[in-house]
Amino acid sequence: MFLSDKWKDYELLDASDGEKLERWGDVILLRPDPQIVWTVSEADKSKLWRAADARYDRSHTGGGSWKTFKKLPKSWTIDYRELKFGIKPMGFKHTGLFPEQAANWDWFSDIIKNSGRPKNEVNVLNLFAYTGGATMAASAAGASVCHVDAAKGMVTWAKENAVLSGLDERPIRYIVDDVKKFVEREFRRGRKYDGIIMDPPSYGRGPGGEVWKIENELFGLIESCLNVMSDNPLFFLVNSYTTGMSGNVMSNIYKLTLCKKFGGEIDIDEIGLPVTNGGLVLPCGYSARWVKR
Repeated sequence: MFLSDKWKDYELLDASDGEKLERWGDVILLRPDPQIVWTVSEADKSKLWRAADARYDRSHTGGGSWKTFKKLPKSWTIDYRELKFGIKPMGFKHTGLFPEQAANWDWFSDIIKNSGRPKNEVNVLNLFAYTGGATMAASAAGASVCHVDAAKGMVTWAKENAVLSGLDERPIRYIVDDVKKFVEREFRRGRKYDGIIMDPPSYGRGPGGEVWKIENELFGLIESCLNVMSDNPLFFLVNSYTTGMSGNVMSNIYKLTLCKKFGGEIDIDEIGLPVTNGGLVLPCGYSARWVKR
């Protein structure tokens, strides 16, 4: 398992009955998680369950809302190594960051730093880039980054995270676009990337109403990405939270695309967060890593 266990400002305190108890800086939140199918007895639960600042309650009719027990700041900042991220409770339980991804940030940051290439000459493409956790990590490691997401609000948030992390003067391009159309245009422009990161949703829509369904679209997107990879690429990363896209499926896709063209090595495993109370590990999907040795 790829374990994200280097956090200081984030902590998964406990997990039971479909909920996780998390510390985000000084704020304690309760959020639902369908992976938590086990039950921790009341006697063994962390006392912090009763100290939560807010809880996300699902609605029986879909969606849900935050119930606050204490006054929360509108937003606040947490750190990971030299990076800083703005956090706030959003609709559909999110906070603007997926902390399990820190294991991947460390992985590709080391590849960038140890590539032997001059600063800013490793070009990284981040697709479905959300609020820019991976963008900030790659930029801080010395890469030039192209950040692409279909949601304008998420791209704006990523720019704010760049300011918080002191990376607003770094070479980062921010693009609001459908990722498939953008990759096709980059191919026509002749642009090339040494590393590609993508965190695709199971289902979504682009800014022009384009429908994305991962089972139908992922293989074709990765094939298109081959056209914008440099002659000597460094890495390729796909994250998935979709149960139908198993690690074996991703391995087959990589073998038929990346390995067929470039060779290289595949490493696919679950990605997870340690649970402080009880010593458990919460699986949070999986990551498919490819590296050119």
